[in-house]
Amino acid sequence: MAARDLYAVLGVSRTASDKEIRQAYRRLARKYHPDLNPNDKAAEARFKEIQHAYEVLSDKDKRAKYDQFGPDWERYEAAGAGATGAGFRGSTRTTVGPDFDLGSIFGGDLFGSLFGDSRGTTGRAGRRGFTMPGEDIEYPLEISLEEAYQGTTRTLQLQTPSGAPRTIEVKIPAGVTTGSRVRIAGQGGPGIGGGPNGDLYLVITVRPHPLFERKGDDLYVTVPVSLTTAVLGGEVQVPTLKGTRLALKVPPESQNGQRFRLAGQGMPRLGGNGRGDLYAELKVQLPRDLTPRERELFRELAALRKE
Repeated sequence: MAARDLYAVLGVSRTASDKEIRQAYRRLARKYHPDLNPNDKAAEARFKEIQHAYEVLSDKDKRAKYDQFGPDWERYEAAGAGATGAGFRGSTRTTVGPDFDLGSIFGGDLFGSLFGDSRGTTGRAGRRGFTMPGEDIEYPLEISLEEAYQGTTRTLQLQTPSGAPRTIEVKIPAGVTTGSRVRIAGQGGPGIGGGPNGDLYLVITVRPHPLFERKGDDLYVTVPVSLTTAVLGGEVQVPTLKGTRLALKVPPESQNGQRFRLAGQGMPRLGGNGRGDLYAELKVQLPRDLTPRERELFRELAALRKE
């Protein structure tokens, strides 16, 4: 049977970066590791295949030779990289078994560099095993703008690897916005071989609000104002996300669309460093159902202004 393409084994393209190769290996190693698939010969075989692919593609020189010569790169290497097919005698491929120590190939602690401290014991006559941190989990969470303003708590139902449900309560800090990632330490996937659990990341989406528009940490709201108040001046009430209203003095001859800044009345900045501002935009309401006398007065005004 022809050897599988090593890039296909890891599920990456031939132009994949070192980081992409490392990420693919970590993901597949977690999925097919024998500790997570006891008595599964197919998973064990797949794990060995993944290890071998990573051994080659994570090494700059080996990867270059593999790219040049394909599956026979090891025999080219053994023959001095210049021999013909007649010079091939055997292969230098390393056998990867259940207790294979990849550190012996890479000249160091491979799993330590990838997954943290990897020095554990397997209980097999002093042979080394490794620990692997659990996988980080992303959980999409939608909240209201009021919840983003005040901060909130949510009770989440998650599943363990065995499929059993688990319930946790999480806190969402004030000031989060769409795209914010809230880290809940140790609530991700379980570690392997005593490794630490991964983390849970809440990926926040803040629902649009019918009244307020958010831009960064600032809020914008439209405030209706009568024609007479806009012309003569007066006072209007500005709503806030707190549920209260603020009195805004409107100066005479204010224009439609004119904005007024209410400092410190916007969204709290994530991390507690102050607040944004609230901008109230006037929307002048033209009068309806005018009486004959009102119409007469508007005609007099038009005549005075020669309009």
